[in-house]
Amino acid sequence: MKQQILTILFFGFIGSLSAQVEGNRSYSKDVALYRAKEFLMSNVLDTNDRSIEFEVIPLVAEASGELTTLIFNCEEQNKSGLIIGFFNDKWLNPTGVNVESYSFKVFNEEQATEFIDLINKEVDKSWKFLKKNWKTNNLIVRYQDVDVLIWTSSSAPLMRVFWNGYDAEWGSSSFNRSKRRFERKIEKYNETAN
Repeated sequence: MKQQILTILFFGFIGSLSAQVEGNRSYSKDVALYRAKEFLMSNVLDTNDRSIEFEVIPLVAEASGELTTLIFNCEEQNKSGLIIGFFNDKWLNPTGVNVESYSFKVFNEEQATEFIDLINKEVDKSWKFLKKNWKTNNLIVRYQDVDVLIWTSSSAPLMRVFWNGYDAEWGSSSFNRSKRRFERKIEKYNETAN
């Protein structure tokens, strides 16, 4: 009887460890939006005991769940820009416990445009080199404290974004959709402001 109880406890313990190891890959635009609102309120916008209206819209969530782009606008404070949300699981201790980790990198409108344009310009400039040997040729683009590692498959650039200990894939189609949606929204905000 004791052996059966110990066996049940042992397998129950192993089951709980494996559940913790698997982690949570259910990040989405909704989760990023929920967390980005608090981030903006606490770190970007100046609340100073008053009400402020602002808008935050998720643009694209990478299929891996590791990276989500959002745009924000606060007309009252003349602040707008791009937020890159990084999400992943990080090991907490050697027993297999991990925690969901996330952080946000904010670019104001001008910085976001520079960042996106820099990536496009450097990929265009190095495209022949990247395509020459798509298995081994790589490109690093650095903007502020963000590194973007770029290589290519047989047809499209692939990217990994490194920032603040995060390493997230940013697919070519997700990057391009983020760029287009960001540019459209910023144009709309600027038209409304004038």
